[in-house]
Amino acid sequence: MTEQLAPDAAGIARAAALLLAGELVAFGTETVYGLGADATNNQAVARVFDAKGRPHFNPLICHYADAESAFADVMANETARVLAATFWPGPLTMVLPRRITCNVSLLAGAGLDTLAVRVPDNEIARALIRAVGRPIAAPSANRSGQVSPTSAAHVLNGLDGRIAAIIDSGPCPVGVESSVIDLSGARPFLLRPGGVTLEALIEAVGPVAKGMPLSAALASQTLRSPGMLLSHYAPDLPVRLNATVVRADEGLIAFGPALPGAGAVYQLSIGSDLVEAASHLFEALRHFDGIGGLRGIAVMPVPQDGLGLAINDRLERAAAPRD
Repeated sequence: MTEQLAPDAAGIARAAALLLAGELVAFGTETVYGLGADATNNQAVARVFDAKGRPHFNPLICHYADAESAFADVMANETARVLAATFWPGPLTMVLPRRITCNVSLLAGAGLDTLAVRVPDNEIARALIRAVGRPIAAPSANRSGQVSPTSAAHVLNGLDGRIAAIIDSGPCPVGVESSVIDLSGARPFLLRPGGVTLEALIEAVGPVAKGMPLSAALASQTLRSPGMLLSHYAPDLPVRLNATVVRADEGLIAFGPALPGAGAVYQLSIGSDLVEAASHLFEALRHFDGIGGLRGIAVMPVPQDGLGLAINDRLERAAAPRD
C-alpha cells in the first residue's frame, strides 16, 4: 500500500527521508504529478522505469529548487539564462550539456551527454527538493502509455502499491506536461510543446525551431528529450550480444556469474536482478572505453521480461552497425 502524505512539514520530511533511502515518491507540480526518485541514486532511478513499466530508457526530467542549482549540473548559455529568468519556476524544461562534475545518474539522462532540467512552479515540490538536497528525477506518475495524472487519485489508480508514498498537493493547475526545449546545439529546438507556448519562447529569445513531429521521432528513435525515444550511446568498441563464450581481447558485460576468459569484466548484477542491472547499464557501456588491449565488448544474455526489455533495447542500439 502506498503511503499518503499531507503537503505539510511532516509530510515533506517523511517524503524526503524515503527518497534519500532510495524509495519512490509521487508529488504534485503545476503541470502533472511526478514520480520522484533521488536523481543521483542509480538504483532509485532504475525503480522509476520498473514502476512505470517503461519500455525504453528515455531521459528523465531532473527537478531543481532554483536555477542556480540546475545550472550547477548543466552548462547554461545566455539563452538558457534568459529563459530561466523568464519562465522559472514554471512549466519549461531545458536540455543542456551536463557538466563533468554532475552527479546525476547516467540512467536518468539515458546515457547522453545532455540533461533535462527544470524548476517546478509548486512550492511543495520545491520544498521537497530542498529537503532532499539533491535533484529529483521525475517523469509523470503513471504507468507507461496511460494518461498523465493531474491528481493524487489518478496516481493511486495506476501506481498504488508500486511506490512508497505520494504527497497529495491537490490538482495540478496547468494539467499538461512542461514544454521541452533543446539548447545543446547551435539553435534552440522545441522538442515537446507544453505549458509554455512556442510564441512565448520566441518572444523571449527570438527564433525557435520546432522539432520533428512525434510520429517521425518515434520512427527514427533519434530524439534527446524526455517523453521521446533517445539517440543511442555507442561505446568506442564494437558490441557483441548474447555471448556464451568470451575472448581474452574482449571486455565482458556480465549478468549473473561471469563467463571466464575476458580481458576485463563489468558486472551488471551478480544475482541476475534486472533493477540492479538497469542501474548499472550506462556505466557498463562506458566502462571499457580507453582500456588497452581490448578489441570488443561481449554481453551476456539478459532476459526479455520486465526491465530486461528496456535493457536489451538499449544494448541492441549500442550494438547496431556504425555508419
